[in-house]
Amino acid sequence: MAEIVQRRIEERIPELEQLERVGLFTRKEVKCIIKRVTALEYKLHRLILNKEDFTAYVQYEINILELIKKRRAHIHYQFKREEIEHPIIHRINSVFRRATNKWKDDVQLWLSHVAFCKKWATKSQISKVFSSMLAIHPDKPALWILAAKSEMEDRNSSESARHLFLRALRFHPNNQKVYQEYFRMELLHCEKLRKQKMELEKAEMDLGDYEFSPEILSAKLAAVVYKDAAEKIKEAKFVISLLYIAAIFDFTQDLQELILQDLQGNYTEDSFTWDFMAKRELDAPGAGEELQTVKGRASDINRREERCCQVYEEGLKTINTEPMWTCYLAFCLERLKRKTNVQELKEKRQARLLGVFRRAHDCSLLKEEYYKIWVQILLESGDHEGAASMARAATERYSQSLAAWSLCLQVSMQLESVDMSKLFQDALSHVNPKDSLRLWQMQVQWSEAKQQPDETETVFKRALLSAVPAVSMEMKEHYLDWSYSTGGYKKARKTFKSLQDNRPLSKAFFTTMIQVEKKQDTPKMNNLRGYYERALQEFGTYDDDLWLQYIQEELGPLGQPENCSKIHWRAIKFLEGESVERFISKYTLLQTGH
Repeated sequence: MAEIVQRRIEERIPELEQLERVGLFTRKEVKCIIKRVTALEYKLHRLILNKEDFTAYVQYEINILELIKKRRAHIHYQFKREEIEHPIIHRINSVFRRATNKWKDDVQLWLSHVAFCKKWATKSQISKVFSSMLAIHPDKPALWILAAKSEMEDRNSSESARHLFLRALRFHPNNQKVYQEYFRMELLHCEKLRKQKMELEKAEMDLGDYEFSPEILSAKLAAVVYKDAAEKIKEAKFVISLLYIAAIFDFTQDLQELILQDLQGNYTEDSFTWDFMAKRELDAPGAGEELQTVKGRASDINRREERCCQVYEEGLKTINTEPMWTCYLAFCLERLKRKTNVQELKEKRQARLLGVFRRAHDCSLLKEEYYKIWVQILLESGDHEGAASMARAATERYSQSLAAWSLCLQVSMQLESVDMSKLFQDALSHVNPKDSLRLWQMQVQWSEAKQQPDETETVFKRALLSAVPAVSMEMKEHYLDWSYSTGGYKKARKTFKSLQDNRPLSKAFFTTMIQVEKKQDTPKMNNLRGYYERALQEFGTYDDDLWLQYIQEELGPLGQPENCSKIHWRAIKFLEGESVERFISKYTLLQTGH
């Protein structure tokens, strides 16, 4: 290993001598480089190789390149690049090749090599790296696209890019992203040729026998790519994405017309088609004389939106489905959210949206999340009765949905309905008990605000019977807190005693009672010990913080410090696993005053 490292260091001597001779580095800096590089080379030739050693080597060499670049600019010296930079670049490429051969699956390592080549190496080197990478990772479409873009942008080779896309499609024949980027590449190539032809015509240059292919200039190749893609991937959303790409270019009117005809002829059973066709009506030209006034512009916008709605209505005649109604509602909602100073336009938009909400609901095709929006709009417009009715209708449509019942309960509480108790019972009977915690919290909150204490206590006791541990534990904590706030210390102790053996229990249940005891004018240490001992029965095998809190309590003004050693011995005995080490560490810090 030492011989190999020594030979590699000797190979660097000519470039280091050049760096010193031309004044880019001092003798002292050259010695530092040799020392650092020797250490890095030894790491690269160990029996057990480490990827971080390779990346550290590469980064150090790149840092030297960057420093040389800055110093060249500083002293205005631009010669001897072949003797100085080229050996360093060649060496970095060699290290990257060794690393990628060793860790073939590390895509990030390959991409780092590509990034280096783009900045420092030749364009042909980038192609070689991509070729090696794709031979190992042909299953990653993003890498094929990256390689093709590099050929197009860095090497200016549309032929190579096209070849890569065609190879990518052999591996990924139904990949939408590959087709989209291939389609975009052909249009970019077409645009580039059209610009070249225009510039040559302006310069009136004689091209001899050379001619620009009219098929390429008219985007015929892109049309071929589109037809192949549309045959393989029969989705309206995908076809629309290609139409959006084509619309970026100003010479694709015929191609856009072809895609539109295909969309209207073959994808009328897809809601995306109708959504796209409807929104196109917003871009239709308006009457010029009307656009001079605010009301005229508002009237023109309203007419366009009406035309959009007509397309949606036509779509509903063809496909009366939930996705179709969802597209229609999303459009109406988006238009309502747009700001306007014309009240009449705003009212028309709201009326239109409410009408579509009603019809979708009547067809039982309204998505659950739209009920909340509908109810909110009705409340804001003052139609409280309608809001309550629709919130209730949502629970009938989605009878097991926690969100639907929460909405209904919130609206009913806001409107102070008289049958709230029955409504809560209905909600709890329909919703999965595992999701019922939110409902119990809402009921307790409402009962505390609107009912007598004995009725609220009844609600708590019913909640404690839940078979779901999360509900039972949360309600115990809340019940204890409520008992203290309504009945004082005696009621809190009574509640605690009645629940302390009713598992499951949470740590917060005990700490709440401990805090209640401490709030008294004359807290009793025996009571505090009882609470801690009962808590440790439940959590003493893993909760090291609880033991420490108990010790701190004994060290306080009410406690007896001589008890701490016993508690410490018990903690070491009862705690399990890593919690023992944590306890010992924290107890040591406590003893030292931290």
